[in-house]
Amino acid sequence: MRAWLQRSLLDVVPRDQRDTPRALRRRQVVTASFVVLGAVVLGFSLRLDAGSVWFYPATFGLAAIWTVGAFASGRLHLGRIARHDLYVRPILTPIALGLALAAIFVAGGLVVRQIEPLARQVSTVLDFADQGSLPILVVITAVNGIAEELFFRGAAYAAIPRNPVLWTTIAYVVATAATGNIMLSFAAVFIGVVVGLQRRASGGILAPILTHCTWSLSMLFFLPLVFGQTPGN
Repeated sequence: MRAWLQRSLLDVVPRDQRDTPRALRRRQVVTASFVVLGAVVLGFSLRLDAGSVWFYPATFGLAAIWTVGAFASGRLHLGRIARHDLYVRPILTPIALGLALAAIFVAGGLVVRQIEPLARQVSTVLDFADQGSLPILVVITAVNGIAEELFFRGAAYAAIPRNPVLWTTIAYVVATAATGNIMLSFAAVFIGVVVGLQRRASGGILAPILTHCTWSLSMLFFLPLVFGQTPGN
């Protein structure tokens, strides 16, 4: 387990992905512009009433903003991790890590549901899962997970020359805080640190995408059960 975690989060794979000074400045300007725009749309989407006809367009629009911002910023890399004497694309390891994170959050949910103010914060988010169509919610969850990682661990990470794990986590938390939901902001801290470490170790976005999507899809299906709801209708 220790070796698995070290390979996933700590062992940095050698690579040279440096931008030229001009490309770095351009990436920074593009990234800063899109993070502000994305925070506004995110805040709008999660302040809609559950079941609102605007929820789906707003969430797909947010994914489009993150994705366009990511690719407009410059080059993105998939990344690799060490396995024996080879460097391979990270697939099974980040999925397993996403499942482990989901198990931690589900266990935490059992505690949070006993604390009424925090339980209300979680229920506010789960209302969207309860009211929406499950197949569409699955697509939205996966698409937004991919888009967020493209942007925050792709564009934003590459735009920050020093302490990118810390600063991309802060940027992700600030964007999430636009929802006004303290539990989402807490989750953003936790997930941001883990996928940030994956990005630093692997040098790319594939591991963060797989971990984020595995975690968020697991939350979609299992967290409502902890709070006595059924995802989808």
